[in-house]
Amino acid sequence: MNIQARKRALRQSIIADREKLPVAERLRLSRAIVESTRNLPVYQQARTVLGYLNFGAELVAELWVRQALADGKQVLLPRVNRASRHLDLYRVQDLEHDVAPGSWGIREPVAERCIKEEALGTVEFILLPGVAFTREGARLGYGGGFYDKLLAQIPHRPALVAGAFALQVVQEIPQESTDRNVEWLVTEAEMIRCNLGRE
Repeated sequence: MNIQARKRALRQSIIADREKLPVAERLRLSRAIVESTRNLPVYQQARTVLGYLNFGAELVAELWVRQALADGKQVLLPRVNRASRHLDLYRVQDLEHDVAPGSWGIREPVAERCIKEEALGTVEFILLPGVAFTREGARLGYGGGFYDKLLAQIPHRPALVAGAFALQVVQEIPQESTDRNVEWLVTEAEMIRCNLGRE
């Protein structure tokens, strides 16, 4: 089985397991993860943060976005640029007004209502989505490569953090040269400082 097939099989397995979590349980676990993420010094020190809005049975990242806004952070959210197949970042101040369903039904910033962030160097903290993670920081995304491309564009090294349910932590993820590891993995059970030996 080649690397792409192995990634695909792992992705399908973890998504299926995640979808078995009852909605109320997902919300409870997400609240615990968001609270732990707030306690990270790299979050507390950051002024400009990049998050995402959840879809499907993901961590309820909207809770984190709302908390970051309440904490006075400058919050950026991604919008899929279908022409370039990249993510454009926009400053968001009000989730009720500034976002709407976009690509694949995922809520994203409304370009006409938000300020596009051109200076990627201002981003100090990124909450990364993903399907599966290892304790060493390897990340399995959804297969589009959008975040790998975005991270390659950022001129410095912001803190890379993933919030995930414990069931998303696996022993091994096949990796490619373009894959970036996360520095912190926060689950409902623990905060893991990842081994960044592979970068």
